[in-house]
Amino acid sequence: MSPEQQLAHLTSGTAKVLSEKELLDKLRLDRPLRIKLGVDPTAPDIHFGHTVALEKLRQFQLLGHQAVLLIGDFTATVGDPSGRSATRPPLTRDEVLINAATYTDQAFKILDKANTEIVYNGDWFRKMSYEEILKLNSRVTLQQMLQREDFRNRLDVGQEIRLHELQYPIMQGWDSVEIRADVELGGTDQLFNILVGRDLQKEEGQAQQVVMVMPLLEGLDGVRKMSKSYGNYIGVSDPPQEMFGKLMSVSDELMDRYYLLLLGESRDPSGHPMDAKKSLAEKLTARYHGAPAGTAARSDWDTRFSKKDLQAAELPEITCAELPASLTVLSLSSHAFKTAFNVDKSNGEIKKQFVTTGSVQLNGNKLTDPNAPVSPQAGDILKLSKKHAVRFV
Repeated sequence: MSPEQQLAHLTSGTAKVLSEKELLDKLRLDRPLRIKLGVDPTAPDIHFGHTVALEKLRQFQLLGHQAVLLIGDFTATVGDPSGRSATRPPLTRDEVLINAATYTDQAFKILDKANTEIVYNGDWFRKMSYEEILKLNSRVTLQQMLQREDFRNRLDVGQEIRLHELQYPIMQGWDSVEIRADVELGGTDQLFNILVGRDLQKEEGQAQQVVMVMPLLEGLDGVRKMSKSYGNYIGVSDPPQEMFGKLMSVSDELMDRYYLLLLGESRDPSGHPMDAKKSLAEKLTARYHGAPAGTAARSDWDTRFSKKDLQAAELPEITCAELPASLTVLSLSSHAFKTAFNVDKSNGEIKKQFVTTGSVQLNGNKLTDPNAPVSPQAGDILKLSKKHAVRFV
């Protein structure tokens, strides 16, 4: 691609770029740019929301630029205050390094590992003297820190802000100096921190990095950002069939954003939305589990739902001998959700969303009375929802 073509491709799907002119100038330098993405591995697993920035880093990588994945083994022990209404609980370095191992394993399902430079910010922060830390702090004012919306909000409602949290944007900014970043990627909540990096680079006589922030990905509900705490997430390590099924549950409107942010492409508007959704689900399942798994998940979905042939489908199994006594439709549904899918739903939720709506079916017969007794036999199939069905053995 020409620099102009690269610019159009790379800025697609972004929330903000500061600035496109600066990025174009850098692309015209005719050298690989150093593209920084910093991650604090505060948890062992990542979901699709985390992969939005990784996908953009992959786009740079495919164009021949140098991907720099910065592992915040030091900053993760401090805790990023971005978007937080309270201080993060501290992590030990050992906990961070354990999380980093699984995080990078999952990240390299997107990135080309052989062409990714991995750096740890503990390599420089653990060597700094207290005098050097004070000099670094002197470059940023308290007024600058309090411009951050999350800090202001906490002050306004009387919530504490720990002094070490004020250090975080400075440390993230210094990371950019250390690795001489040309571009830094992040979510919209990282804008302030990335701008601090530009300021510090300028003071060090370096060319300032371009700021490229990505939108926060909506979860399966299509409203709130994807989060494990909201239960609207798709995990990178989710089993293939579960991943495929979750993707098939998204709305047509959300599907277009998933195409753009998770695959870096647009769906064919001339095709049927259902076919486009299956293609999206297959491509993403294949990315994290391999092409055969993506194909198999699509075939299984067609068998279960398009062809409505649950008898031939591969389903989770529940042993009849292990079932509780005196089962009702409600208690059986609850037991099946928890045992087969590790989903702990309340009785009220199951009754309202699944039983009374006719979603719960035993061998194709709707079970709409939550208190009716039921005794499944070996070979029976219980359908709980569009995405969940089990076989009794």
